[in-house]
Amino acid sequence: MSIRRLPEKLVNRIAAGEVVERPAAALKELVENAIDAGSTRISVRIAEGGISRLEVEDDGCGMTAADMALALERHATSKLPDDAIEDVTTLGFRGEALPSIASVARLTLESRGAGGDGWRRVVDNGAVVVEGPAALAKGTRVLVEDLFARVPARRKFLRSGRSEYAACMDVVKRLAMARPDIGFTVEHDGRRVLDVQGDQDRLARVAALTHRDLAANSIGVDLDRGDVHLGGVISLPTYNRGIADHQYLFVNGRPVKDRLLVGALRGAYADLLARDRHPVVALFLDVPTSEVDVNVHPAKTEVRFRDPQLVRGMIVGGLRRALDEHGFRSVQRPAEAALAAWQQEPVAPQPTTGFLFGQTPAAPPPAATYSFGNSHAPQAHDIARVYDRLTPFASAAPIAGRAEVAAAPVPQAEAHPLGIARGQIARTYIVAEAEDGLVIVDQHAAHERLVLEQLRRGMSGQAVPSQGLLLPEVVELDEPACDRLEAASSQLAALGVEIERFGPAAVMVRATPAMLGNIDCQKLVTDIADDLAGYDAALGLSEKLELVAATMACHGSVRAGRTLNVPEMNALLRQMEITPHSGQCNHGRPTWVKLAMDDVEKLFGRK
Repeated sequence: MSIRRLPEKLVNRIAAGEVVERPAAALKELVENAIDAGSTRISVRIAEGGISRLEVEDDGCGMTAADMALALERHATSKLPDDAIEDVTTLGFRGEALPSIASVARLTLESRGAGGDGWRRVVDNGAVVVEGPAALAKGTRVLVEDLFARVPARRKFLRSGRSEYAACMDVVKRLAMARPDIGFTVEHDGRRVLDVQGDQDRLARVAALTHRDLAANSIGVDLDRGDVHLGGVISLPTYNRGIADHQYLFVNGRPVKDRLLVGALRGAYADLLARDRHPVVALFLDVPTSEVDVNVHPAKTEVRFRDPQLVRGMIVGGLRRALDEHGFRSVQRPAEAALAAWQQEPVAPQPTTGFLFGQTPAAPPPAATYSFGNSHAPQAHDIARVYDRLTPFASAAPIAGRAEVAAAPVPQAEAHPLGIARGQIARTYIVAEAEDGLVIVDQHAAHERLVLEQLRRGMSGQAVPSQGLLLPEVVELDEPACDRLEAASSQLAALGVEIERFGPAAVMVRATPAMLGNIDCQKLVTDIADDLAGYDAALGLSEKLELVAATMACHGSVRAGRTLNVPEMNALLRQMEITPHSGQCNHGRPTWVKLAMDDVEKLFGRK
């Protein structure tokens, strides 16, 4: 078959397959054009998820009739003033969007520049059908109707109207987040679903487009490294989601979904979140245009960096530094559903007159024997030894926690962010009084994080103290597991686990970390071997040892159901206040929550 030149109509449809695969892609191109036109207000109207109708109206610079005709031709653009395509600063510059959309839908383009007359041009699946004057204010209005109506092979692959609507909203939110100086409104089937004003600061715009609670549970990021700037907001590890759709990444103001950036984000939260949980972030990376290529994807959703390692290291290091600076901070409020579950106990009716005949008033209750306060100021005991000491009340029932006779003044709560321990609930939760509210701590989750941070210090060069076993214990495993343990024996020794090969299918455990106390060596070593095997192909040894450390921390932490006395509770609280990341456990769940005094008073009808 001889080579032939494709007709213009077919060329436009091929281009449409690259940049307009669904309504959300068409909407993205139209909103980007509105932003590049210098708009301060952009209105979007959608019907049936954008399948039957898409309309974008802006107050930008507008176009003349001649410019509108050129805009509907392929590779015609006003966004490249010269041939330096690598220095482009606008969102779109290929000049394919409008002719591609017009080739697979009915497109109505209306525009008027400052001081000029309005003009209207209608293109129905590639053919101009109407052209003439139009009455409208300065700016541009683009209407797309019946997308893919004459291309049934493409239309049948569209999803339901609800799914397409969700994709359209995601596009608008990302573009609105990138430009907090522009106001956006969105209407779907005649109902307004989004309205954000212009001239907002970045945090306010991100919170308005995600969730209002993000503002109180986020950390600001502001980092410069040479000509590269990283800014934005990231959520606390305890404020996370089950899907990664709430991660908004921008390069030079352009929303992207880049593998390098997503991988760096995952690395920054590596040991702070479970693998099936994801943080909520909005990161804005600004780099010189010569250091990034934005023209590697037709939809410009991926970029290529000249120095990817610099970018990855900046994101991982910057985010970890920001998280480290916030120490033990956690989500500051319990869930609204949890607050709603509190109920007031019914009050029994009281007699209105004296005592009944034949009865005498009950004796007054005896003076309280115990004071719900700390009997001693926190001592600098080794925390592992404090936790390892069993209390004489461990088997007593049904008392879950005990306080002791106050022999010294109770410390002031305002001196400690996590307050002073007042008691224990269900032998699992520590109740403490802080200056501004009631703090509830999950003792197992909190101690698990403390142990992990101590083990991590061992991995960074500060060897973890170990305790030798009086009788070394032999653990039998299969030969590949023993091979993996033997290969990692020197690194495990830094964590306090001393093992050596004992035949082809066994290892001998000579010492365990002192902070873990008396533990089941068989189970510990078996779990370590499983961790080394489970991620053998995907992770390096240092990353696998992070998982090993998390497993060891779980083995050596204070269990739920363990009765603690007040000094032990306060020792845990004081250790949490000086330990990084103690606000969340190794799986990303909060280790403590705070109930503000205002909420407590509301529960009792005082407010």
